[in-house]
Amino acid sequence: MILYEYPFNERLRTYLRLEQLFRRLGELIPRAHPLDHHFALVTMFEIMDVAARADLKTDVLKDIERHKHQLDSYRGNPSISEAALDAVIGQLDRCFTTLSQQSGKAGQALADNEWLMGIRSRVGIPGGTCGFDLPGYYAWQHHDAAHRQKALEDWASTLAPLAESIYVLLKMLRDSGVPQKVAAERGQFQQSLPQGRTFQLLRLRIDPALGLVPEISGNRLIVSVRLMRMEGDGRLHASQDDAAFELTLCA
Repeated sequence: MILYEYPFNERLRTYLRLEQLFRRLGELIPRAHPLDHHFALVTMFEIMDVAARADLKTDVLKDIERHKHQLDSYRGNPSISEAALDAVIGQLDRCFTTLSQQSGKAGQALADNEWLMGIRSRVGIPGGTCGFDLPGYYAWQHHDAAHRQKALEDWASTLAPLAESIYVLLKMLRDSGVPQKVAAERGQFQQSLPQGRTFQLLRLRIDPALGLVPEISGNRLIVSVRLMRMEGDGRLHASQDDAAFELTLCA
């Protein structure tokens, strides 16, 4: 099954973009080839760009606090395990503490590294990191893999508090949804959203064997899915076929 996710607000769009970048970074650092480590650095610079919003850190801390208050309200409920509740609240407390103790925006420590910023200034130029442009970086790429990995891990560690916070918040959000099987008639599906709840994320799972690509749109009142099919001209065209998929709304 292929999982598609559609965020209903800009804050969640930022969280999902950061999650994708952090996962990519985690895949690239353990590899040994200099090219993988080049793109690990590029990914760090992308994280810095996405996290450059002045209010991002504040939003994350507010979301952690909101979840803590919500979980605290479950105390004394006989159907809730106190040990499990304490573990989750403890994880949120750790995320809040480590993130709030960092000064400035995410990646500020990297921004203060003149050598890294010299590379960052050239990355956006096609071929701008050639050996004749950045001989110091070219020499670094010829160090042994363990040396490069250690440096990358040290730099990535400055982003770890934000990464863990994003992972925890998104996991809690995803776990709040209940999957339902739905059907699109002639490639179209629409569903009104229940009033009184503010949904933040739509998750859609569809069988890749169907050869269909969902185009999702939505707001606080309604969600719409149009199923598309890649045709021989290389473009997506609206499908007229009935199809079933799994839909989850997360608040």
